[in-house]
Amino acid sequence: MTPSFKPNRRSALIQSALIATFFIASPAFSQTGWPTRPVKIVVPFAPGGTTDILARAMAPELSKAFGQPFVVENRAGAGGNIGADAVAKSAPDGYTLLMGTVGTHGINKALYSRMAFDPQKDFAPVTLVAGVPNVMVVNAEKARAAGINSVADFIRAAKASPGKFNMASSGNGTSIHMAGELFKTMSGTFMTHFPFSGSGPALMSLVGGDMDVMFDNLPSSMQLIKSGKLKALAVTSSQRSAALPDVPTVEEAGGAALKGFEASSWFGLLAPAGTPPDIVNRIQQEAAKSLGTPAIKEKLLAQGAIPGGNTPQQFTAFIDAEHKKWAQVVKTSGAKVD
Repeated sequence: MTPSFKPNRRSALIQSALIATFFIASPAFSQTGWPTRPVKIVVPFAPGGTTDILARAMAPELSKAFGQPFVVENRAGAGGNIGADAVAKSAPDGYTLLMGTVGTHGINKALYSRMAFDPQKDFAPVTLVAGVPNVMVVNAEKARAAGINSVADFIRAAKASPGKFNMASSGNGTSIHMAGELFKTMSGTFMTHFPFSGSGPALMSLVGGDMDVMFDNLPSSMQLIKSGKLKALAVTSSQRSAALPDVPTVEEAGGAALKGFEASSWFGLLAPAGTPPDIVNRIQQEAAKSLGTPAIKEKLLAQGAIPGGNTPQQFTAFIDAEHKKWAQVVKTSGAKVD
């Protein structure tokens, strides 16, 4: 007769502890069983811009890490507010994430007189994905015809014909918009602002000749600069970009009037407030691993982006500091959106 086994209390406790240890150690395990279905990453701008590029770079990496598809969805409009609001109001279950930006989480709260969500209270920051400089680009053909080869040339031409130059942006409140507003304020120039639903459509208009200048995120303009369709006059960071080492900063190129000019961008993953911390932490850990791999790192650096990967706590503090910084820039520029 085969003897029966009746586990005593001690063996049951040991068994439970071993099971718990296994699940905690499992790289993609969440105490909630997440994920058991596809996860959506909302990009609050049109396809083709840096926000979209970064989301589509991260999605397959997270899909491999967690064994479920991470699907990118573009929901453009209102300087990123429409897509961000949709995520803020989503269930906090880890199945809807936002690729947020300096616009949605650093600028818009100060720029828009009415907001349907609070970018600091309604989200659980996950991790900074990348920081990028913006680049002042002009239509290469039109610039040649007008004799514009530098920031100084552009300022002279803009002052000679106030309002003649059309400035494209990826939407009201984006860093692309605010970099342009800061440039106008500091240089004493006036350009007519045309907000688009993302960098992709804005760049198409700039290449097509309808627009004259844009302070775009470097990754989305890089190929157009290399192809000669756009001319890079300056980068908006405090230091030159390793991706475009021969292009000066706005401060370098603009002289005393533009001393201290700095308007860079950043992009990061956020979840709705109330998302379980273990889910947030797992996404951060896997995103950081991916951002640290040579393939992703080299891909981002080649486009002028600096990989992130900080902790949720560090990203939260970063967002708070960025809000304070950009609130002052908005106040100084006098920009407002109703």
